[in-house]
Amino acid sequence: MVTPGRAENGHMWMTDHAFKQRVVEALELIPAEFRPYLENVEIVVEDWPSEDLLAAMGIPEDEGLYGLYTGTPLTERHFDHAGLPDRIILYRNALLEDFPDQDELRREVALTVLHELAHHFGIDEDRLTELGLD
Repeated sequence: MVTPGRAENGHMWMTDHAFKQRVVEALELIPAEFRPYLENVEIVVEDWPSEDLLAAMGIPEDEGLYGLYTGTPLTERHFDHAGLPDRIILYRNALLEDFPDQDELRREVALTVLHELAHHFGIDEDRLTELGLD
């Protein structure tokens, strides 16, 4: 087992494999009846969101972005939908920076995965806030 540590800048670091294991654990929380709807969803781990993306989304510098869903939600698709695979991007370093405790990190990765998957199912930000998935 790989133990997370601290980089020279004081931020927590973790191997790609160990972080991706947190993602696998989060996906295992998805009930079996929903999994067939996720077959065309690619989950990608990147280090940080780009400054251009943060600016385009109107996210202030003092806030972060842990994940992003791109694609066409299932509720907006027509029977003949033939788009590219939907993507969920998780921003590893943003999560590691804000959640240095392993239990907190595990919870936040799961919350982020569920939040972005909810967008895939057509749930908007207001409803996610009501559900406590914000």
